[in-house]
Amino acid sequence: MNVLIVHAHPEPQSFCSAMKDLAVTSLGAAGHAVQCSDLYAMQWNPVATAADFTERSDPDYLVYALEQRHAHARQALAADIASELDKLLWADLLILNFPLYWCSLPAMLKGWVDRVLVSGACYGGRRFYDRGGLVGKRALLSFTLGGQAHMFAGEQAVHGELELLLRPLLRGTLAYVGLGVLPPFAAYHVPYIDAAARQQLLDDYRDYLANLDHLPLLAMPALADFDRLLHPLHNEVPA
Repeated sequence: MNVLIVHAHPEPQSFCSAMKDLAVTSLGAAGHAVQCSDLYAMQWNPVATAADFTERSDPDYLVYALEQRHAHARQALAADIASELDKLLWADLLILNFPLYWCSLPAMLKGWVDRVLVSGACYGGRRFYDRGGLVGKRALLSFTLGGQAHMFAGEQAVHGELELLLRPLLRGTLAYVGLGVLPPFAAYHVPYIDAAARQQLLDDYRDYLANLDHLPLLAMPALADFDRLLHPLHNEVPA
């Protein structure tokens, strides 16, 4: 299996970075080919601009997704985007590894998503969900956060259910481009726990990675369940 880990943490000594290192080592030891994009170390540019295209279909007005589609077809993407897209298309598994910021991705990683999930390659027109450009690949979120597990344990929890909180990422980003989405791995309460508890989290993550093939994918929409205007045909469409 080819694995791409996209890591976004500004501190190389962080626990989040230790999770990235563990994934690189354990997946490599299991015989998988692993590439890692360490966005801070790469000084990745997260800002989507007109400079992302060496050729434009409309030089007077920027519609970013349409220019992505044109640039992908004409091999006119900026070199940093083209390099990351090549890694993504190579990968069978994408791991986004990050600290949870405001219930979402850090700006650095959000900028990777904005610039690298290229229209025309990853999605476009009716090529989304189970017809997206990345169908056949899988993805997972691995992240650290300060909250405790019970704070995300269901609808009655103070922050609500974790997967619902992550829905814009799990469904609106990963599943949208066709990726099969594995259950997320959350490392809870990391800034406030001792070394033994941190080691237990790393051990749990190692076990999680060793059992990826046995984890069920999260339920996501299938376009066959919708009509041509995308009205649902059944009541069984995932909520």
